[in-house]
Amino acid sequence: MRRALIIGVNGQDGAYLAKFLLEKGYEVIGTSRDATVSSFANLTKLGVQARLQIVSMALNDFRSVLEVIKKFTPDEIYNLAGQTSVGLSFEQPVETMESITFGTLNILEAIRFIDSPIHFYNAGSSECFGDTKNLPASESTPFSPRSPYAVAKTAAYGLVNNYRESYGLFACTGILFNHESPLRPKRFVTQKIIQAAWHISKNLDTKLSLGNISIYRDWGWAPEYIEAMWLMLQRERPEDFVIATGKSVSLEYFIEKAFSYHGLSWKNHVLIDSSFLRPSDIEYGAADPRKAEFILGWKAKYDVDDVIRMMSTITQDAE
Repeated sequence: MRRALIIGVNGQDGAYLAKFLLEKGYEVIGTSRDATVSSFANLTKLGVQARLQIVSMALNDFRSVLEVIKKFTPDEIYNLAGQTSVGLSFEQPVETMESITFGTLNILEAIRFIDSPIHFYNAGSSECFGDTKNLPASESTPFSPRSPYAVAKTAAYGLVNNYRESYGLFACTGILFNHESPLRPKRFVTQKIIQAAWHISKNLDTKLSLGNISIYRDWGWAPEYIEAMWLMLQRERPEDFVIATGKSVSLEYFIEKAFSYHGLSWKNHVLIDSSFLRPSDIEYGAADPRKAEFILGWKAKYDVDDVIRMMSTITQDAE
């Protein structure tokens, strides 16, 4: 039985990955900063909490990271932890850098010290590319980060490459574009829109306040992105991959589709609030995921329209 360690197991990606690996027959260990008090709501929603072992680990504490990895000596490690909000990174830049950059460094150092043939996956981000200016970003596109979150992810990406080249570690980064699901916290704009459209359909006096809705993003379905992560660690040679649908639309488009699902016109219910604007933002994010299709055999089955429909349907059914 193969053993996997998922760092940040209760997040959206961590929970879906735990379910995916358990179904493949893995022994799964998940980490949380404090496993004794965490609710693990996402694992519970997916019905898998009782099927994996959960341990406490502080990602910014090297000793904590080393002890957990040394104790379980996993075949695969997936680093999905760290501060995940671009907007929040402007308010908490130090915590963002520590949890993402130094957290990744602690994992890499622990793997090097243990000297075990562990396959390591690092969660990268399309935010590292910055504004792609209508051009799809591939693995060879230079990074131009525009937020503390993106800077932290860019630094982590560089560390992974350095340890791979310098020490021969099997370490790679998945540069994932936006991927959504019902497990998204409500602070994420897509979930905020989906939830608001549903509630407004029941109470037409309610309003939704948003910031810049002219931005373009590539939105995919999170549960199927998990397979791409796993496929990256099944290869003989580690490489980095862009994971996306290849289709970008505006946030206004996302809003319009989410509201029209309930028979509403979004313009009657959405307010633009300047307090939601970020100090700097990416106007256009587009992806070229052809390498993943060619080498991994992975291609997104669902695009943004499917994502909106599935999230809206699940939200409505849950209510």
